[in-house]
Amino acid sequence: MTQDRIKTIGRSRIQYGPLSERVYLMQLASGEAEAVIAAMHKLAQAEGYTKLFAKVPARSAAVFTDAGFEIEARIPDFYADGNAAFFVSRFRCEKRRRPSDAERIRKVLEVAMRRAGAGIRHPLPDDCALTFMNTDSATKMAALYSRVFESYPFPILDPDYIRCTMDENFRYFGILHNAKLIALASAERIERGVEMTDFATDPEHRRASLAAYLLAAMEADARQDGVKTAFTIARAVSYGINIMFARAGYAFGGTLVNNTNISGRVQSMNIWYKPLSLSAPPNTEKTQIPLEIVPTVPPVRVAGILRHTVWQTDTK
Repeated sequence: MTQDRIKTIGRSRIQYGPLSERVYLMQLASGEAEAVIAAMHKLAQAEGYTKLFAKVPARSAAVFTDAGFEIEARIPDFYADGNAAFFVSRFRCEKRRRPSDAERIRKVLEVAMRRAGAGIRHPLPDDCALTFMNTDSATKMAALYSRVFESYPFPILDPDYIRCTMDENFRYFGILHNAKLIALASAERIERGVEMTDFATDPEHRRASLAAYLLAAMEADARQDGVKTAFTIARAVSYGINIMFARAGYAFGGTLVNNTNISGRVQSMNIWYKPLSLSAPPNTEKTQIPLEIVPTVPPVRVAGILRHTVWQTDTK
């Protein structure tokens, strides 16, 4: 399957292609919003892509909403200057705007939020070891990702891509079982934040809560470097990954509808975020599940932050 491409527009960076059938503004440079929006529209129209998607600071959000974009999710206090990150989208067809699995998404969020703060506490098995991954392991890492994912929005099935990201702003963590790599995740540094992503667990070991150990290790590593906010973009239909982030003290930030080609199809994705500062107050903000996605669920509190326990999960 053809991988989506990344290119620059001015000093801004986009990803585009037929895999996710979208144009994704990954990084917006100051003063380029209007020019980038025009370029995104032109590219989507020429190629027939059905969604324009952008992550932008709050100070630039009005330019996008004035151009017909909708706010799908947000992460408060994300950028160094205190601006929130807004995830905004413009749909070019009505089918793309409506998730076919809205009821499943509703149920996953309801279960995740009800279980917030109730975790499984047990140590990492004695025959497992958590480790920081380096370029020497890139081939083994790509092989594990290939076993877990039929498709993925970035070329993590390619060892050369993994090596390249290690040389940039990614830090990978893995778990070995009797010296065999059985679980992986990465932490991508973005501004003053970090995206917890690329979770994968060998199918034979998915009952061992391994992703939660990786998440805890990546949080500790980011906190030591002064990173102030962690977030993830998780498959909205996955019970395990959404439950894990809710239990780990992450707040729900919104749902990105029909956003990303992962595991063989375009799927909706949930945003979860968490302050990493040791002085951050507990998360007592009410989290409203979007009515257009889940019309029957009332506001639910996602309780607590900075928990240091481990919970059951599966792959992202």
